[in-house]
Amino acid sequence: MKYATTFLQFVVVLVGVGAAAFLLWEPQLEGANAHATNFEIYSDPFILLAYAGSIPFFVALFHVFKLFRRIRQNSIFSPESVSALRTIRRCAITIIGFVIVEEIIILLNHGNDDAAGGVMIGLLIAFSSLVVAAAARMFEKLLLATMNT
Repeated sequence: MKYATTFLQFVVVLVGVGAAAFLLWEPQLEGANAHATNFEIYSDPFILLAYAGSIPFFVALFHVFKLFRRIRQNSIFSPESVSALRTIRRCAITIIGFVIVEEIIILLNHGNDDAAGGVMIGLLIAFSSLVVAAAARMFEKLLLATMNT
């Protein structure tokens, strides 16, 4: 079990590093910002909203990392684990809120662009966050029930 949780913690770190690299690299490739300066790119309100929406993602990754540490230490049945799951659930719901606002911006300001790609990506992110929120709630209830018996 020790090696499995260490591997999963490593995967969580890789996901975090990959997401951070993507957040820094992708805006420079976007069609509207392909030839823009860094100041022009990072003053775009949509990109700033996407960065603000990524904060709960990284907070949730940190709490997942902590949960795997608790599993490795055989202390998963603790109030701290329940709190971490609650934080993960709240982060997932916050991400859904950010995605809804971003989808509204895409639909209102799509102009000549085809909004279907952006809307589909937003729907995938929202659905994934919904699955994470539901799983976190289920494990939170399971841990509470186990701790109370």
